[in-house]
Amino acid sequence: MIREATVGDVPEIYAMVRELAEYEKALDEVRASEEQLREALFGARPAAFAHVAQDGGGKVVGFALWFLNFSTWRGVHGIYLEDLYVRPAARGGGYGKALLGELARVCVARGYERLEWSVLKWNRPAIDFYEAVGARRQGEWDVYQLTDEALGRLGGATPL
Repeated sequence: MIREATVGDVPEIYAMVRELAEYEKALDEVRASEEQLREALFGARPAAFAHVAQDGGGKVVGFALWFLNFSTWRGVHGIYLEDLYVRPAARGGGYGKALLGELARVCVARGYERLEWSVLKWNRPAIDFYEAVGARRQGEWDVYQLTDEALGRLGGATPL
């Protein structure tokens, strides 16, 4: 079963964020707190949204966390999938595909024309999964980020 996350799901989602970071060999980079996640998803001005996957017993076994983006070329919003994670014991049960399917349904229902995300180049199981559902790598684009000191310098918080 796939459903919109509730505030009561935040502890499980936060635990899975940490599990995902550990899988991606980046647990030491997780700075977010459970409270920050709760505020982002359910605060006065939510900036992110989440869906969870539950097994037959009602246990949360996966999540998709996303936010809106906008295409100047298409003139409409889309969904940027920040994280998709299914716990190892539940993999192969169709939860990941169901989570992606739900986000695709949200896009179609709201007139959004794009669902996109990033994947680590070494994460072959994820790449194979995404390609199996019809997603295609955008080969001419590279992802760039400004964080930490570089962000502070460019944003004027620290001298250039």
